[in-house]
Amino acid sequence: MTEFEALLDTHDTIALAGLVRSGEVSPRELVEASIARIEQRNPMLNAVVNRRFEEALAEADAVDRTAPLAGVPFLVKDLNCDVAGLPSTRGSRLFADVVPTVDSELTVRFKRAGLIILGSTNTPEFGKNASTEPALHGPTHNPWNTAHSPGGSSGGSAAAVAGGMVTAAHANDGGGSIRIPASACGLVGLKTTRGRTPAWPIPASFAYPVGVSNCVTRTVRDSAAILDAIAGPLPGDPYPAPPAPAAGSFLAALDTAPPALRIGCSAVMPNGDPVHPAGIAAIERTAAVLASLGHQVDEAMPEWDRRMPAFAVSTAMGINGARQVIDRLAQLGRPLADDDLEVFTREMHDRALAASGIDLSRALQQMEITSRDVARFHEHHDLWLTVTLGVPVPPLGWLDTSSVEAMFTRGGAFSAITSLANATGQPAISVPAGFDENGLPVGIHLMARHCDEQTLLQVAAQLEIAQPWPTLAP
Repeated sequence: MTEFEALLDTHDTIALAGLVRSGEVSPRELVEASIARIEQRNPMLNAVVNRRFEEALAEADAVDRTAPLAGVPFLVKDLNCDVAGLPSTRGSRLFADVVPTVDSELTVRFKRAGLIILGSTNTPEFGKNASTEPALHGPTHNPWNTAHSPGGSSGGSAAAVAGGMVTAAHANDGGGSIRIPASACGLVGLKTTRGRTPAWPIPASFAYPVGVSNCVTRTVRDSAAILDAIAGPLPGDPYPAPPAPAAGSFLAALDTAPPALRIGCSAVMPNGDPVHPAGIAAIERTAAVLASLGHQVDEAMPEWDRRMPAFAVSTAMGINGARQVIDRLAQLGRPLADDDLEVFTREMHDRALAASGIDLSRALQQMEITSRDVARFHEHHDLWLTVTLGVPVPPLGWLDTSSVEAMFTRGGAFSAITSLANATGQPAISVPAGFDENGLPVGIHLMARHCDEQTLLQVAAQLEIAQPWPTLAP
């Protein structure tokens, strides 16, 4: 291991940028170290699926070293974050040869912050699985136990960060796809408020109420700093941008502890089933820590129509996904072939084609109804505390997209808690909180009022100090 590779283990993104700014290391040295890590470890983890190493080295040599995160290696998820010249496959054989010529707005903002993009990370087809096992690229392995899933759909990004290839990576979340892999891989994963970060140039008006982009990181402050770099509106956005944090930036907000908060806590799934024992233990430990910090924690959870989020989220995003497939086939000038889509994706595609305008209207209105239901909870509670995953991290193959039955009977448990924030548009965060009997990380989940990422990050920072977590898989 070189001294520069060791820095990837001992420093977070902000610390690496500080070394670049002070002249102690060069961006090229960091990028070369990250490339070496990818070449060494990716054969075991299969986290990185597309590479742009030569371009990254050139960008490292030319980067503005006064940028806030200048010279730090970074990866983007191979879904809804285009990098010019880098394949944008969306984890699908149908899009395997698509190479965009223009950077997405997110990519522009990552680069403006000084991050050096080395490539893109694995994702299930169109992000439709809570485990990252696409037919196109094969499964990604969890760095904590390679027989197990890293979660999804940002599982490639999470495995790359937990596996020591980079200190942070882009991720997005349409039902838990930032928070689920963050939990499974022992990372920080913040799902932002609707409209906080841009989706352009993807005109995802029916997915945009549900899906958002941010990152997975090892430290809370990295999550805050990267959000500062990418947050903010674009003219013509379909939803108004949330206001900036009261502290001026999310990173600055971490300098101040939050006031005493009232936190509702629950250790049951939305259907009333108890969460797994390691999850219960994580909730109880975290509740005790929060109480010791001066917060009031009581047993409470929001009330909403438990049937709604899964229907509304899958309908809104399913119709958007079906439109992408139709547009792609129009570009190719041919009908859909049997091997274009995985079995489960094809099933969801066919269901979306059968949906009506009334179905879409009902889904969007049900999101609004649920938002108002959950808002009543926040009249009396600042945060809702639960576990991120109500079931243990499964072995690879347990969420098998070749079996529609397996996906419907097993997949729902993974997003049962996380998908609520996608339906309502609220911010929510997963932070590490221990391990299960298989040695796999367990994350706790906190959800806040609309636009209140500041409080989530402040509380997460308190937990990071009070019950610190390992920042790398062994």
